[in-house]
Amino acid sequence: MSQSFLTNREDADEDEGPALPRGTKNYITRAGLERLQEELKHLARVERPKVVEIVSWAAGNGDRSENGDYLYGKKRLREIDRRIRFLNKRLEIAQVVDPAEQTNRDQVFFGATVTYENSRGEEKTVTIVGVDEADMEAGKVSWISPIARALLKAREGDVVELRAPSGRESLEVISITYPER
Repeated sequence: MSQSFLTNREDADEDEGPALPRGTKNYITRAGLERLQEELKHLARVERPKVVEIVSWAAGNGDRSENGDYLYGKKRLREIDRRIRFLNKRLEIAQVVDPAEQTNRDQVFFGATVTYENSRGEEKTVTIVGVDEADMEAGKVSWISPIARALLKAREGDVVELRAPSGRESLEVISITYPER
């Protein structure tokens, strides 16, 4: 098998979630790790066996070329297997970071909840989490996102520059908090 095929196959699994910079760990909180493990367990122990049973039943019904249960089941099986491979890869490189153990609490690091004010005077609050935990609606941003990169290592009162697709914007750090131990 050619090396280019293997490289392309590995990249295909990257489509299942946000990409990580090459060679980095998958920094994640304990809760985020548990969610990934729970999803993997559910897919492997519940979803996949159920679909395999349907495909097996459908295969026994004769002509597979026009059997919707069989065709859809095989497609769903490929999707589940792709997601299982992706989760396994992410869990292999996962490094749990407990934000409550952060000793330097006056600077922004992974797990910090930061309130900042943008140049329009709007106050916003974000929590810096792992790439697999990011949820903008809940105020959780990935540690590799532009906003997190701008805020990392800042202190209260610092003005940082956000380089966003819409242009550069100044942000003033209002407060930094971490979960209690």
